[in-house]
Formats: sequence, structure tokens, C-alpha cells
Amino acid sequence: MIREIAEHRSHRRFRPDPIPAAVMSEMLEAAVRASNTGNMQAYSIVVTTDPELLQSLAPTHLNQPTAHAPAIITFCADVRRFSRWCELRGATPEYDNFVWFLGAMTDAVLASANLVLQAEAHGLGICYLGTTHYNAPEITEILRLPDSVIPVMALSCGYPATEVQLTDRLPLEAVVHSDVYREPSDAEIESFWAAREASPETAELLKANDLPTLARIFTERRYKGEDNRAFSRKYFDHLVEKGFFNQ
Repeated sequence: MIREIAEHRSHRRFRPDPIPAAVMSEMLEAAVRASNTGNMQAYSIVVTTDPELLQSLAPTHLNQPTAHAPAIITFCADVRRFSRWCELRGATPEYDNFVWFLGAMTDAVLASANLVLQAEAHGLGICYLGTTHYNAPEITEILRLPDSVIPVMALSCGYPATEVQLTDRLPLEAVVHSDVYREPSDAEIESFWAAREASPETAELLKANDLPTLARIFTERRYKGEDNRAFSRKYFDHLVEKGFFNQ
């Protein structure tokens, strides 16, 4: 396995050192080599390194330590650029709909994965910021994103300030199905999570959250139903506002 894949970690604290321009250029070149829909590259990448803009972005990512990095790189679904090119060539684009949001989102995420591998090959660390979906309207305003362009993924990037442990993953049999999907039994489901539930890290989490199971940390602390519904509505409304649901 490629070393950068096997040793991937999420880093949440970074040194203030800037990323050299030549290194950033290689990362971006790697990103644009990713697979994409119809070779349309329906995405844009916004690299933010300006200290004032970084300070403005930090609250949109809940001021987590990982939001304070030398660079925040935001990947956007972007059907605007391709649509404008079509119009300049006398073609009629019809990409202002949900299926093309999904396509452009996929393009953006694939590009981000390439960038991450190149960054890690240079000794940089990254952390994906799931909060991008929580506060997309605010990010849109800060980054001055026009209609038909919407943030779908962001990551912090810089030289790691501390060492972090390799995070565990579920066993292959939990996520890989042969030929068709096979519903696992309750016993199998429990076996998939057994090692994680028995880990010292989980024991610390249970103590800190005063809860009896790891599952309840997810449902009652990390990703609560009321938050899920509120953020879903907020993001959906922003999709409509940005023109991705025109009929």
C-alpha cells in the first residue's frame, strides 16, 4: 500500500510555518489530476492563507484547534465556470440541478483526496473539516462564492505540531461485500465494533462523557438528531439559494 495511505492521520494542531509555494503548487497540480465527470472539472479550490481571512473562517469551523492552521483549503462544487463556457460557445447549459450538484461534489471530493496524498508526501498534515456543511452560507460569504458555486469540503493543512496515533478502522468484512450487499447479523455488527469499544481511547471517552456506550456518544454528543436536521435544512436551503435546484 502507498505509504501516505497506510499512515494517514488527522492532525488537529499545526505549527505556524507557511506552506512553501512550490509545495502548494505540487499539491494543487495533484488535485487537478483527479478523475472527474466528463473531464469538465466542475469544482473550484479556494486556498486561504491570509491571516485575516483565516480568522474569519475559524468561527465557521466552530473555532476548533484544527481550524487554526496556516492554510484552509475549501473545495467547492462549481457548475458556473463550465456553464459560462458553454454559453460563450452558443451552447445551452442545464446543470443547475441536484444531479449536477452531486456530480460536482464528487469531483471536488476526488480532487481533495489527491491533494491530501501529495501534501502528506511532503510531510504536511491535514484534517478534513466536516463543519463545512454546517456553515456553508457563512463560508460562501467570506470566500465570495457566486451563484452555482457552493462549498462541499474543506481541510486545514500545515506542518504538524504534535505526533498523533494512527486511527483504527473497521475490519474489511464490515464494509466490503462480494457481488451483492449482504445484511450482517446483529452478532457480526457487534464483532465489527468490538475492538474499538474495548480500546483505552473509548474508555476515556466514556468517562469524559459520563455515558455507558460509545454509540451513545455519537448519538447524544457528537451528531445529535436535532443538530443533524437543523444543519441539513440550512445546507439544503443554501443549495436552493445557490441555484442547484432549478427545474
